[in-house]
Amino acid sequence: MQQIARSVALAFNNLPRPHRVMLGSLTVLTLTVAVWRPYVYHPESVTPIVKAIELPKSEIRSLLPEASEPIDQTASDDDVDAIPQDELDEKTSSEAGVHEYVVSTGDTLSSILNQYGIDMGDISQLAAADKELRNLKIGQQISWTLTADGDLQRLTWEMSRRETRTYDRIDGGFKMSSETQQGDWVNSVMKGTVGGSFVSSARDAGLTSGEISAVIKAMQWQMDFRKLKKGDEFSVLMSREMLEGKQEQSQLLGVRLRSDGKDYYAFRAEDGKFYDRNGTGLAKGFLRFPTSKQFRVSSNFDPRRLNPVTGRVAPHKGVDFALPQGTPVLAVGDGEVVVAKRSGAAGNYVAIRHGRTYTTRYMHLRKLLVKPGQKVKRGDRIALSGNTGRSTGPHLHYEVWINQQAVNPLTAKLPRTEGLSGSDRKDYLAQVKEVLPQLKVD
Repeated sequence: MQQIARSVALAFNNLPRPHRVMLGSLTVLTLTVAVWRPYVYHPESVTPIVKAIELPKSEIRSLLPEASEPIDQTASDDDVDAIPQDELDEKTSSEAGVHEYVVSTGDTLSSILNQYGIDMGDISQLAAADKELRNLKIGQQISWTLTADGDLQRLTWEMSRRETRTYDRIDGGFKMSSETQQGDWVNSVMKGTVGGSFVSSARDAGLTSGEISAVIKAMQWQMDFRKLKKGDEFSVLMSREMLEGKQEQSQLLGVRLRSDGKDYYAFRAEDGKFYDRNGTGLAKGFLRFPTSKQFRVSSNFDPRRLNPVTGRVAPHKGVDFALPQGTPVLAVGDGEVVVAKRSGAAGNYVAIRHGRTYTTRYMHLRKLLVKPGQKVKRGDRIALSGNTGRSTGPHLHYEVWINQQAVNPLTAKLPRTEGLSGSDRKDYLAQVKEVLPQLKVD
C-alpha cells in the first residue's frame, strides 16, 4: 500500500503545474460532495462503511452558490414557533379549512385563487363548469375548501343574498349546484357593555360567533379588542335572513364602538368593504416588498413544491430574496410584533400581526431590531438580513398569511388606504345618514 502511495505521489509531482492545480481542485470538490452526501444506499445484508471527512467551513461555503435554493431551505411549521393565539383568533377564523374572500375592484376568479397557490387546471375546470364565474362582481363573496394535498375540493359563490352556487369536485372536473333562499331580511340592532371580554359580552347581547367575527374584522384597523376596558360600549346593526322562523344567514351593516369616551365606526358599502363615517378606507396600506428596493427572487412561493431528495411535498410558503447580509428588513405594514427570537431552522425570526386578518413572517435574519409586543409602522426597520438557521446562502425568507392561510407575497391582494369617491361616496354617505341614528349607545 505504501509503495502504491509513493508511486501516486511521484506521478503527481511529475505533472505540469496547471494539471496539478486542476487535479487538486477536482479532489477538493469530490471530498466536499462526500461531506454533504455521506450516506448512500446499501443492501440490508451489507454493513455500510461511513467515514466523516472534515473540510474547513470557508472552503465548503465557497463552493456553494450565493442564495441558491437548497434541498430543504424552508422552515416547516414544526421548526417555527407558532403565532400566539387568543380568544379573538377563535372567533375571527372561519370554519376549519374554509377560506373566504370578498371580491373587489379588478378581481377575477383566476387572480383570487392563484394567489393562494390553487392550480390553474382547477381554475379552468371551474370556469368550464359555470361560465358566469368569469363575471364576478364587487362585493360578492367566495369561499373554498382544500384537500390535505392542497387541491381544491369545493368552492362556494354567494352571488347575492338570494342565490348561492356550490361547485364540488368530481372525476374530471366540478359539478355545480344552486340554492335560492326565499327568506325575509330583517334589520336588528344589538347593544351591550363590555364586561369580562368583548366576545362574551357580544354573545350576551345576542350576536352569533360568525357575527362577532364580522364585527372584529370590520374594526380590526381601529381597535385592539383585547385591550377594551370594562364599561366600553358597542352597538351593532345586523341584517338577518329569517326562513320559517330560523336565521339562515346574516350581514353586518354597521358598528359603533365607544372606548374611553371616543367613538369608532365602520359601515359596509356596496363593494363589501368597510369605511368610516366620511367614506375613508379603514385598512392600513402595505408595502409590496420588505426592503427599500427590490431584490432578485431566488425561490418562489410554491405550496406543492416537491423535495428533490425525498420526493415528498414540502411547501414553500413564502418567497426568498437574494440579498447581501446586513440589508435592512422593513415592516410592510403597521402592526404588532408577536415573535422576535431564534427559532430552529428559521434562524432569527420575526412575525408581525397586522390587524386580525394579516400576518407577515421574516426568517434567516442576522440581527433582530424589535421585541415581542412592540408596535411598528409601515417602513420601520425590524431586522438585518442574514444567513441563520437552515440556509445555504445569504437571503431573506418572507411570508404573508391571510386568515391563517399562506398566500403568494408577490401576487396577494394587500390592503390599500383608499376611500370612496364620486357617486359611490354620495350613495355611501346617504346610507350612513340612515344607519347612524340606529347605532346610538346608551
